[in-house]
Amino acid sequence: MTYGIIERLYGWFYHGSYKFEIKRTYNEKKVNTEKIKKEYISVIHRAKDIGHSRLLSAYCMAAYFIALNNATTFTPEENYEILKNGLYANKLFHIAMGNVNSYLNPQKMKKRKEWEKQSHLRKYENDWIVDVLGKTEEFELGYNYYQCGICKLCEDENCFELAKYLCQLDFVMADMMGMELIRTQTIAEGAQYCDFRYSKK
Repeated sequence: MTYGIIERLYGWFYHGSYKFEIKRTYNEKKVNTEKIKKEYISVIHRAKDIGHSRLLSAYCMAAYFIALNNATTFTPEENYEILKNGLYANKLFHIAMGNVNSYLNPQKMKKRKEWEKQSHLRKYENDWIVDVLGKTEEFELGYNYYQCGICKLCEDENCFELAKYLCQLDFVMADMMGMELIRTQTIAEGAQYCDFRYSKK
């Protein structure tokens, strides 16, 4: 995968959030942040290309989380908490995520169904494959992911066990946007697909 402008931008964003939390809660001198940056670039170069995926940001987040665990002495649990808290404190992250009304806007369904159709063409080996589910009596918006780019990248990097930590961020991001997420299974935990069901709080 090419380390281009977008991959560089996402790396800068995640790294800035992580560094902020390190400064706030730890002795930053114990963390070689330059080593983390270099490792992120290495993971990106090793990663299989997923084109202009709608979930490229999540793919880069996985690359960054893998880099954290390769380049620091923290446990995966500790790295997850540091990254999670750093993102939660990042005002730009809140703006980028948007809110419940924007995310659940029914006018976005057309493009989401186009994304669904394209995903099933399996153009890129590591990209997500998804069915998008419209509003029902039980939820506002649903996704069934039959392939997860985060799991694929972690598998390629021989650290599949790290994927489950990033799954937890889905609940954090839903909460930030004012949504409730119900999910009963994930690929990271051995299921055939991940079932996301979003509703307004």
